[in-house]
Amino acid sequence: MIGTTGNRMTSTRTTDKPFMIEKRRVYEAYKAVKSNQGAAGVDGQTIEQFETDLKGNLYRIWNRMSSGSYFPPPVRAVAIPKKSGGERILGVPTVSDRIAQMVVKQMIEPDLETIFLPDSYGYRPGKSALDAVGVTRERCWRYDWVLEFDIKGLFDNIDHELLLKAVRRHVTCQWALLYIERWLTAPMERDGVRQERTRGTPQGGVISPILANLFLHYTFDLWMGRAHPDLLWCRYADDGLVHCRTEQEAEAIKADLQARLAECRLELHPGKTKIVYCKDGLRQGDHPNVTFDFLGFAFRPRLVKNARNGNLFCGFNPAVSPSALKAMRSTIRDLNLRRRTHASMTDIARVLNPLLRGWIAYYGRYSPSAMHSLFQHVNATLLGWLRRKFKRFKQRKTQAGLFLQQLARDSAALFVHWRLGVTSGFV
Repeated sequence: MIGTTGNRMTSTRTTDKPFMIEKRRVYEAYKAVKSNQGAAGVDGQTIEQFETDLKGNLYRIWNRMSSGSYFPPPVRAVAIPKKSGGERILGVPTVSDRIAQMVVKQMIEPDLETIFLPDSYGYRPGKSALDAVGVTRERCWRYDWVLEFDIKGLFDNIDHELLLKAVRRHVTCQWALLYIERWLTAPMERDGVRQERTRGTPQGGVISPILANLFLHYTFDLWMGRAHPDLLWCRYADDGLVHCRTEQEAEAIKADLQARLAECRLELHPGKTKIVYCKDGLRQGDHPNVTFDFLGFAFRPRLVKNARNGNLFCGFNPAVSPSALKAMRSTIRDLNLRRRTHASMTDIARVLNPLLRGWIAYYGRYSPSAMHSLFQHVNATLLGWLRRKFKRFKQRKTQAGLFLQQLARDSAALFVHWRLGVTSGFV
């Protein structure tokens, strides 16, 4: 039996199972899944419901995985609208299956981390999207051209045969191999209709990102080192950049990459792959593409201040992208704050501040002034809320704006963006 000390599982091991899996691994995997939260799978069970019989549920996962009898249930398919139109299918495993996947992920990740290259940033411990943006920023100053590429439907189209060839080369744990193979072929279920899968690894699965990274490690990362060892590149999952010296070189790399992906049964996304000229004050050539988006940042020519002498110059730099700003404004609108007239200003701050804090920490890293329009949108939302809540301001927009403007000065600590001195957008 699995024992607990407080809420911890003991690491007792039994010897009558074909696979020796420490019970502690299952408990550590549960903690990781709990911290990530996530929606319910096909069984409708939430994390909270799973925890009503935590000991029994964890025991069942451990027992089945240790005996080799664990078979993943279908993955619930959820349609997520794309910014560019259409939809992306997200696969949501059950809570139990997410824990089982986490057991294997935590088992294989340390070994795979030793083979991954430094310029692969996606879904890796100790690396972040901001790291990728930072290194890209510096390289765009040094190289005149960038090939921006996106792999079309990566998670839906990964070839199982090629992926398992890579997995077997680096994963020697037999039970990890067994369950990876079963997860790859677990069916998808949407609106009660079950669909068998012969390729891909569901976007949304715990094990999927590390498997996708392994696949692209061979498909792109190592290939770049062999075919174009003199060029710098950066990849975050299926989004990548190659820095080039000339437009002709970028065109040649694009053609080579198309051929390479075709060999690995993938293809470039035609609408998200382009060649960009890194135009600035010194590079003043006339070319149609002088901007690209990467990880929520728009890289383009923009006025920046010299840190040494304060002079303005044109540099090729990142700032929050228009599409990211649009998504953030949409998130604020979806909160329907203007109609929460029963709430206090403190209640509104409690809802908004965690979002603002996260956005500022990420998008405010580079060219923070580009966030100003978002803060003005927040202030306009607060103005709308105030005029609905208090009758005396309903027909007096200017007075309401002046009231909030003064409040922002006197109580700047109430909202995160007020602390930055953003008090415009009220009047």
